[in-house]
Amino acid sequence: MTDCVFCAIVAGTAPATVVHEDAEVLAFLDIRPIARGHTLVIPKRHATELDDLDPELGAAVFRAGHRLARAARRGGLAADGANLVLNDGKAAFQTVGHVHLHVIPRHAGDKARFAAGFLLRRPHDTESTAAAIRAGLAALDPAGEDR
Repeated sequence: MTDCVFCAIVAGTAPATVVHEDAEVLAFLDIRPIARGHTLVIPKRHATELDDLDPELGAAVFRAGHRLARAARRGGLAADGANLVLNDGKAAFQTVGHVHLHVIPRHAGDKARFAAGFLLRRPHDTESTAAAIRAGLAALDPAGEDR
């Protein structure tokens, strides 16, 4: 799709800080993060909303999100948990017309900081954040188990 910013990221014609890529999905840091490590997981094949998304591709998106949430606990982000959120359609606050799963690392006692993140939505040091996520991914073996 020519006017989709996420398709442009997949094509390599728009910038992104990529933390994970495989044959079906791409994961990159959100440019307006709610929290440090806020990552978006997208299918490489365009799907505007869930109605357009092949269920198997949706499963691949969630598998990657699950793995990234686990990685946020093991890498330098040292998260205590994560929110995995998919907004489906404008009525559900979807702002980019390409299915995407938000993976938002959380820490115990971060409610006030998390709420402020909705208002501020400012990027953190992208390189160190991406490195922390990649380190967490490296701490998981290919089957998704801890090393």
